[in-house]
Amino acid sequence: MAKVISTLFISADGVAEIDPDWHFPYFDENMGRAVTEDYGTSDVLLIGRETYDSFAGAWPDREAGGGDDAPFAKQLGDVRKIVVSRQPLEFTWRNSELIDGDLAAAVTALKADPTITGILIPGSLSVVQQLLAAGLIDELRLLVHPVAARKGRRLFDDGDAPYHLKVLATEAFPTGVLRVIYAPVEAPAKVGYDDIKSQVPEGS
Repeated sequence: MAKVISTLFISADGVAEIDPDWHFPYFDENMGRAVTEDYGTSDVLLIGRETYDSFAGAWPDREAGGGDDAPFAKQLGDVRKIVVSRQPLEFTWRNSELIDGDLAAAVTALKADPTITGILIPGSLSVVQQLLAAGLIDELRLLVHPVAARKGRRLFDDGDAPYHLKVLATEAFPTGVLRVIYAPVEAPAKVGYDDIKSQVPEGS
């Protein structure tokens, strides 16, 4: 089964709607390496309409421009891109297609496709939230910036049940950015105060 991996830039207070003012000051070669590693996991990009519009409005021109970021722009252009949208789209960027039918059903089919090695979701917060709720995210790869954004959409929206996560890897960058890779897991057994009171610090 192909893994579905979400990669997000996120603030310390959980905002995953990027503001360049708090994101770009922390982007360095370490973050660039992490992003390269994340994109190397997959041969399909799954992106929402807003992310597609943002990417398609910038990366083709950067590829044509031949600057330092042209090789990455070409990589994005060459990869298969599946766009989540409720409205029909006319694609201007090569290798782009509209998702077929219901999101959860389509992603389940993509995961089972033996020709696909991995599916990466860059940004696309609403897509990630829907797939988390459907239990279809295999990894959350977060680059946690040392800033409280204080406004913007958060990764974890309000819901009836918590998401339990297992830490697969962590790394601290000199900028203060923390790279944390999580995998969703089942909830642990219920524990009450009587079960942990022996661990409570004794009074002096």
